[in-house]
Formats: sequence, C-alpha cells, structure tokens
Amino acid sequence: MDGNKIIDIIKDYKDSSNKELISAMDFINEEFETTKKTLIDLSKHLDFLTETYNSILDEYNKRTKQK
Repeated sequence: MDGNKIIDIIKDYKDSSNKELISAMDFINEEFETTKKTLIDLSKHLDFLTETYNSILDEYNKRTKQK
C-alpha cells in the first residue's frame, strides 16, 4: 500500500475498513521497528565515538602534560 493511502487511512481511521486499519497498523509497526533499530544503532555509534574520543583525549593529555 502506498504512503498516501496510509496517510488517508490515518486521517480518517474512524471511517476506514478493518482491512485498511490492519494495513495502517502493519505499516506503522514496521516504521516503529525500523525507527527503533535506527535509534539503537545510532546510540551505540555515539557511545563508541564518545569512548574513542575520550581515550584519545586522555592519551593526548598524558603526552602534553606539563612537568
């Protein structure tokens, strides 16, 4: 089902058939799962970048520390 039809169903869900409601719910659920996975992947990537940056910063600070 195309995106415009899903939008129409969402806008007028009270007058949509059960079949259309199921299609809309399936679409929304797929979008939810895709978005959730993307956010988890981005969160893991952000954690990795933070840890890597901090490790490199610590090493830099050790090397440039005034004695």
